[in-house]
Amino acid sequence: MRKYIFRAAGFLSIAFCLTITGWKAVKKKEPTIKSKVVKSRTIVGVDSIYIKHVNDLYKASHLKEAGLRFSVFEKALTGFYNLKKSGQLSNKSILTIADFDQLSTKKRLYIIDLDKKEIVLNTWVAHGQKSGDDAAINFSNKNDSFTSSLGFYVTGEVYRGIHGRSLKLDGMDQGFNDNARSRSIVVHGASYVSQGTISALGRLGRSQGCPAVAPEVADEVINTIGDKTVLFINKSVDAYSSKYLDETLAANFAVDSTTHLMD
Repeated sequence: MRKYIFRAAGFLSIAFCLTITGWKAVKKKEPTIKSKVVKSRTIVGVDSIYIKHVNDLYKASHLKEAGLRFSVFEKALTGFYNLKKSGQLSNKSILTIADFDQLSTKKRLYIIDLDKKEIVLNTWVAHGQKSGDDAAINFSNKNDSFTSSLGFYVTGEVYRGIHGRSLKLDGMDQGFNDNARSRSIVVHGASYVSQGTISALGRLGRSQGCPAVAPEVADEVINTIGDKTVLFINKSVDAYSSKYLDETLAANFAVDSTTHLMD
């Protein structure tokens, strides 16, 4: 009898020890699980920081009030950072957008100082004769096409031509605007870019493909955007693509080079 009692007592002791050991093992794991959860909550992705940065610039520069959509600004800024990353730009913080989603009667040229977070100039800009009437709908990279070409440009040298003081452009998007030099696509002043032309024709005058501006602002435009800055001619069409629209590369460069994004 005594043998059975001792055997039962032994089983109970072993069971009790296993229960205590199992409880302690679970207990030890809890802080590890909690610390992982807390750590994961503190991680903020580069893309999230970048989108916040783009949104902050957009709001601070009052671009919505000036008629420029966020999606267009986001594309242009992404190209700016990628061109900057590739070493094609100067240290100027100027970004220029010609938004051909808008009609020619609108002031659709935006010159933005990204450091100061302000619009330097918002004015008219012409599109090519064969791109359309009030709305620009046709685009080409071919010589003698008399159309505008979409995409990212880097501003080149200033010279004097038939339109007076003008600014050369280098098209950066192969197949879309890389014939800008051979086509003589430049920024220049033109008398047909005026309120008078709009009143007479119901639209702005048109160029042979150049982003022409009003004569009275031509010097200001050229002086501001000259010296290797970005001009982005936008039209929201599926046919256009660019290697400079890689948002992940732009985000990494912007976050790495602009410390205030992390504040």
